[in-house]
Amino acid sequence: MSKATIKEKIDASVEGKLRTLYELQLTDSKIDKLRIIRGELPLEVQDLEDTVAQLSTRFENYSKENEELEHQVAEKQQAIKDHNSNIKKYNAQLDKVKNNREYDAITKEIEFQKLEIQLCEKRTNEYKALIAQKAEFLAGAEGDLKDKKKDLKAKKAELDEIIEETQKEEQDLLKKSDKKSTEIEARLLNAYRRVRSNMINGLAVVPVERDACGGCFSKIPPQRQLDIKTHKKIIVCEHCGRILVDPQLISE
Repeated sequence: MSKATIKEKIDASVEGKLRTLYELQLTDSKIDKLRIIRGELPLEVQDLEDTVAQLSTRFENYSKENEELEHQVAEKQQAIKDHNSNIKKYNAQLDKVKNNREYDAITKEIEFQKLEIQLCEKRTNEYKALIAQKAEFLAGAEGDLKDKKKDLKAKKAELDEIIEETQKEEQDLLKKSDKKSTEIEARLLNAYRRVRSNMINGLAVVPVERDACGGCFSKIPPQRQLDIKTHKKIIVCEHCGRILVDPQLISE
């Protein structure tokens, strides 16, 4: 095999790699655009789901606390009834006392029952105030929860619609991207993916435009431009690290 034939094979091999890399870049960029269409919606949906879960838990906890407070109120009210009943019983016993000692003992018991009633009434008022306070919060939380659930439903519907519209196209593009990836040697594919992951716009392979890198727009020296046009080897931008391709090569 002549040197000329070997040279043509090498050139063809590099040209093929560059074309395949650029085709992979075009496919991956289309996938990026589809995902941009979805934008922040998945994150918004997740945030709303978390918010709804938090509000639901808080609402449930406050409801349980109110139920417990209402139970405490009922217990104190029953205790007041019991203490009044005891006072009535002790008053009846006063009519039957035989000496001062019995009288003093019953009188002290009546005073104790009255103090217990005052304490129960104080606790009842405190519990009722807390119930009113929590009831006000519950009313607001219920409204917030209802609004957030409504927002979540709308956002989910919007996201589902976008996913439905783009899912088939994205799946087809992902298959195409996977197929193109198998046509590229591992070392070059890893370099492409590494550069792509470091770029905000995901561009790892770019054409030369107006004597500059199509990614970072830095000027390319004439000799380096000549190397790019001859397709003898893979050339990367000295400034951003992107793989550079001859625009004529990818337009053929």
